[in-house]
Amino acid sequence: MAKKTKNPDFEAALGELETIVDGMEHGQLNLEESLRQFERGIQLTRHCQQALRDAEQKIQILLKEDDSSKPEDFESTDLDGEAT
Repeated sequence: MAKKTKNPDFEAALGELETIVDGMEHGQLNLEESLRQFERGIQLTRHCQQALRDAEQKIQILLKEDDSSKPEDFESTDLDGEAT
């Protein structure tokens, strides 16, 4: 069973991703650690992309020109495909 970790907020995820990239660019990690960091970087990238899509959807809902429509609820999904 895969270990589930709590997703950080967007800013924290982006900061962690920047740290990973910086560490990998300096080439001081062994192969195993590089792969582990790369995998984590992919997870963080997907999390950030989803957070940006969610924010864009909220903005689109709020900016609809049709005055008769109201903001709609939506479900965001986490990295495991579960609704949040």
